Amino acid sequence: MSAAPNPAVFGQTVTLTATVIPIGLGTPTGTVTFVVAGGPTLTGTLVGGTATVTTSAPSVGLHTVTATYNGNAFFSPSSGSTTLIVFQASTTTTVTSSPDPSVFGQPVTFTAHVAPVAPGAGTPTGTVTFVIGGGGGGTFTAPLSGGTATVTTSSLTVGTHPVTATYNGSANFSASSGTDTQTVQGSAATTTTVTSSPDPSVFGQPVTFTATVAPVPPAAGTPTGTVTFVISGGPTLTAPLVGGTATVTTSALSVGTHTVTATYSGGPGFTPSTGTDTQTVNKASTTTTVTSSPDPSVVGQPVTFTATVAPVPPGAGTPTGTVTFVIGGPGGGTLTGTLSGGTASVTTSSLGAGSHTVTATYNGDANFATSTGTDTQTVNKASTTTTVTSSPDPSVVGQPVTFTATVAPVPPGAGTPTGTVTFVIGGPGGGTLTGTLSGGTASVTTSSLGAG
Repeated sequence: MSAAPNPAVFGQTVTLTATVIPIGLGTPTGTVTFVVAGGPTLTGTLVGGTATVTTSAPSVGLHTVTATYNGNAFFSPSSGSTTLIVFQASTTTTVTSSPDPSVFGQPVTFTAHVAPVAPGAGTPTGTVTFVIGGGGGGTFTAPLSGGTATVTTSSLTVGTHPVTATYNGSANFSASSGTDTQTVQGSAATTTTVTSSPDPSVFGQPVTFTATVAPVPPAAGTPTGTVTFVISGGPTLTAPLVGGTATVTTSALSVGTHTVTATYSGGPGFTPSTGTDTQTVNKASTTTTVTSSPDPSVVGQPVTFTATVAPVPPGAGTPTGTVTFVIGGPGGGTLTGTLSGGTASVTTSSLGAGSHTVTATYNGDANFATSTGTDTQTVNKASTTTTVTSSPDPSVVGQPVTFTATVAPVPPGAGTPTGTVTFVIGGPGGGTLTGTLSGGTASVTTSSLGAG
């Protein structure tokens, strides 16, 4: 028997031929069974004493092929064999990329197609190694599936990148390589969006501005660099991009509407871009508390009323402006104090005895809303001292004598007492007399005093 071609390559069609020669006369008929070691078992029919079958070359190596004539009524069986040599099939590797050209950051897929070189046949298996040159390139390995292998990368920098795809071969197919180039065009366009939180806010409340910078499809990747935030009526702040976002926080915004412009400076492979937003800042609410000192006081004693104005969280800062104090009761009135460091004070000594309601109203300013607080002040009567003198002293019977009483408040009481003073004069010619205070003094005069 024979095999042709021999040697063959993997996948190549091989014809196996068996010739049965009788020992005697006649032409054998029937069938021949071909057994290929490591390959198929095939049956051929004798025609003119010869049977042929075809098969694709089995795996690489040496294969014994045995042809067995199965005999018939007139001829007995017989066998013959030969050796089939099978080599690896050569291959070609081609590599393509898509899209080509691409833009910076855009995913690029490299595809290697591995095919056998005729007369080899079949579907190569194994792996392909892709070596991508230039910035952002590298070495990648992918398995073949159906004769193709693919890898994808988004890391290629701007420029031209040589690509070599090497099929690493297998038991039945030899290694091969293919090359291509990939062009990555200039910096990708970007979009910048900016948001703020919270919005609206109140004066003094921290506000965080966030800029998100993204490539414009089909570009991809994560931009790097810095973003500058320009806040109208506020500060200008700069922050680095981390993961495509940059954030800044400020508490320095006045009441009103602020335009925020976030400008991305651009970075490797990415062009600059700008985004805008608005932030509304409302007045912060306030609380006003009022205290008095001393409390209680006495008539004529100076009393200081102090109003403390504070922002209600999340508002912050120090309110400015004026506080109006309305003090009820005798001797009260309306007084105005100016805030300094969040407090305003007024002092009065005019309060009469009794309980006084004090209302302190913060009148607000550009950044803080109005508020009101109340308190009470108790004013007690002031203690007094009374001194009395007489003139002339001594006197003579029948001479007019004037008695003078001086009434003064005991500190901290102050003021000029009013009312009447009762003089009780003992001895002959004495009696009880009443004088009215004027300027703190009261006088009575008598000429009826007897000697003594």
